[in-house]
Amino acid sequence: MTAQLKFRDLTLGYDRHPAVHHLNGEVAEGSLLAVCGPNGAGKSTLFRGIVGILKPLAGDIGLGKIAAREIAYLPQSAEIDRSFPISVFDFVGAGLWQSRGLFGGFGKGENTRIEQALSAVGLTGFENRAIGTLSGGQMQRMLFARLLLQDARVIVLDEPFNAIDAKTASDLMALVLRWHGEKRTVLAALHDLEMVRQHFPETLLLARQAVAWGATAQTLTPERLLEARRMCEAFDDDAAACAVDAPPQRAA
Repeated sequence: MTAQLKFRDLTLGYDRHPAVHHLNGEVAEGSLLAVCGPNGAGKSTLFRGIVGILKPLAGDIGLGKIAAREIAYLPQSAEIDRSFPISVFDFVGAGLWQSRGLFGGFGKGENTRIEQALSAVGLTGFENRAIGTLSGGQMQRMLFARLLLQDARVIVLDEPFNAIDAKTASDLMALVLRWHGEKRTVLAALHDLEMVRQHFPETLLLARQAVAWGATAQTLTPERLLEARRMCEAFDDDAAACAVDAPPQRAA
């Protein structure tokens, strides 16, 4: 199967301090991949690298046959400025920027697509609401609506179900499965291991470096989860750029 993303000795970090170390592996086109690990494992750092926000300290990320603009990114909700004076309709419509430009107006066709996206996430009737008035679950639904309009081949979701109610999480997970059914490549950073086991066939267990990467059942074992926690606890945040560590353990 064609590789959509390739990590080649990838090291990512901040101010020369690595947060993801020497990652090697491939994400096949159409994959549904969970990225799991303790707090501080480097999940968000990896995703920022994939979407181009963060440049590698070493190694590289290959994008296969796609361009960077074909990757849609959902950051953690805490990174969204909810005080920004914009309506739900206009915020979701920003997902059309590639087809209409950053300052293009909405025509009848675009208006219909925005309304359909809002309907798909259960936000019909919220079009004129300011984004700052939304609850956490409503905010996440709105972010998913914008992703729908981006129509991307690769979708990167950073903690998409964090701090939202079970009904919203279930509805949004259905959209993730829909994208997977459409052969899009989806990567999601998740803490809910039961959700991962239920829905995600493949998992990367990260603890600043790969602990295991493969079929979810073989990756999320108690032994490997304990190893990941111990590895994160052992890392020194003040360390300089590192030497190559021992190769990661590949899941069977």
